[in-house]
Amino acid sequence: MTDAHRPLFAQVNGQDICYAIQGSGPPVLLLHGFPQAHVMWRPVADVLAARFTVIRPDLRGYGNSSKPQGTENYSFRHMAQDQIALMRHLGFDSFHLVGHDRGGRVAHRLALDAPDRVRSLTVMDIVPTHLLLDQLTRQVAKAYYHWFFLAQPYPFPETMIGHDPDSYFESCLLGWGAAKLSDFEPEALAAYRTAWRDPEAIRGMCADYRAALAHDFDLDTQDLQRQVTCPALVLFGGEGAMAKAYDVPATWQDRLSNMQAKAIPGGHFFVDQSPRETAEALMRFLTDI
Repeated sequence: MTDAHRPLFAQVNGQDICYAIQGSGPPVLLLHGFPQAHVMWRPVADVLAARFTVIRPDLRGYGNSSKPQGTENYSFRHMAQDQIALMRHLGFDSFHLVGHDRGGRVAHRLALDAPDRVRSLTVMDIVPTHLLLDQLTRQVAKAYYHWFFLAQPYPFPETMIGHDPDSYFESCLLGWGAAKLSDFEPEALAAYRTAWRDPEAIRGMCADYRAALAHDFDLDTQDLQRQVTCPALVLFGGEGAMAKAYDVPATWQDRLSNMQAKAIPGGHFFVDQSPRETAEALMRFLTDI
């Protein structure tokens, strides 16, 4: 493992946040989603590091970061506060912000709560949280059943998943766009397996989904009339479940006032399936700002 990929730890916002940092230039913060960790970004980060300082943390509840008790501690607002504190710890008062899946939801909340911190916002393969839950369709409920399974009271989903975490979480990686295990780098898969075999990580990921229903929906309801005004990019998997169920760019038009959008080959995990195309799209967007 090179120094650029060596995991580091910062004690910020009452949490131990694991992260990697590489490159030089304007800062770019990359936030992963479920059920992954910061290693998912490695091929993309290696490209961006030629022009940018790239920071890749594990969200609280995931990977090697802290896994606090209490559903209330897993709102996207709390996760966003971790990232603001991490970037301040590293000396960055403002930064470009990129998030995939749950990381995209954290990024959207961060941009709403602290717009002065965000130079640009990129969200990947998500529609707004409030929209998904408030206008839930049969098609989306079938594809995204895990939102409601993981949100069931402790310890039901934890117990079920804990009997065979590899089987459960790999089924998630293979869903939402028909990915193959070979689409994921062996080193990244090994890191995911190590993380999700930890019962505390299973609990943390379930708490993330519980918080979406218990806290994030209400927070988003309060902000339905607010827009993110910084330059924004919406990327989505052209063959993914979201693209089949929604006009993904259209779901963001009322929430992002300065938006571009692009489909990337692949499903929900297009970052893993098409890292070159993902990195090129990000590089074009970030260097044009």
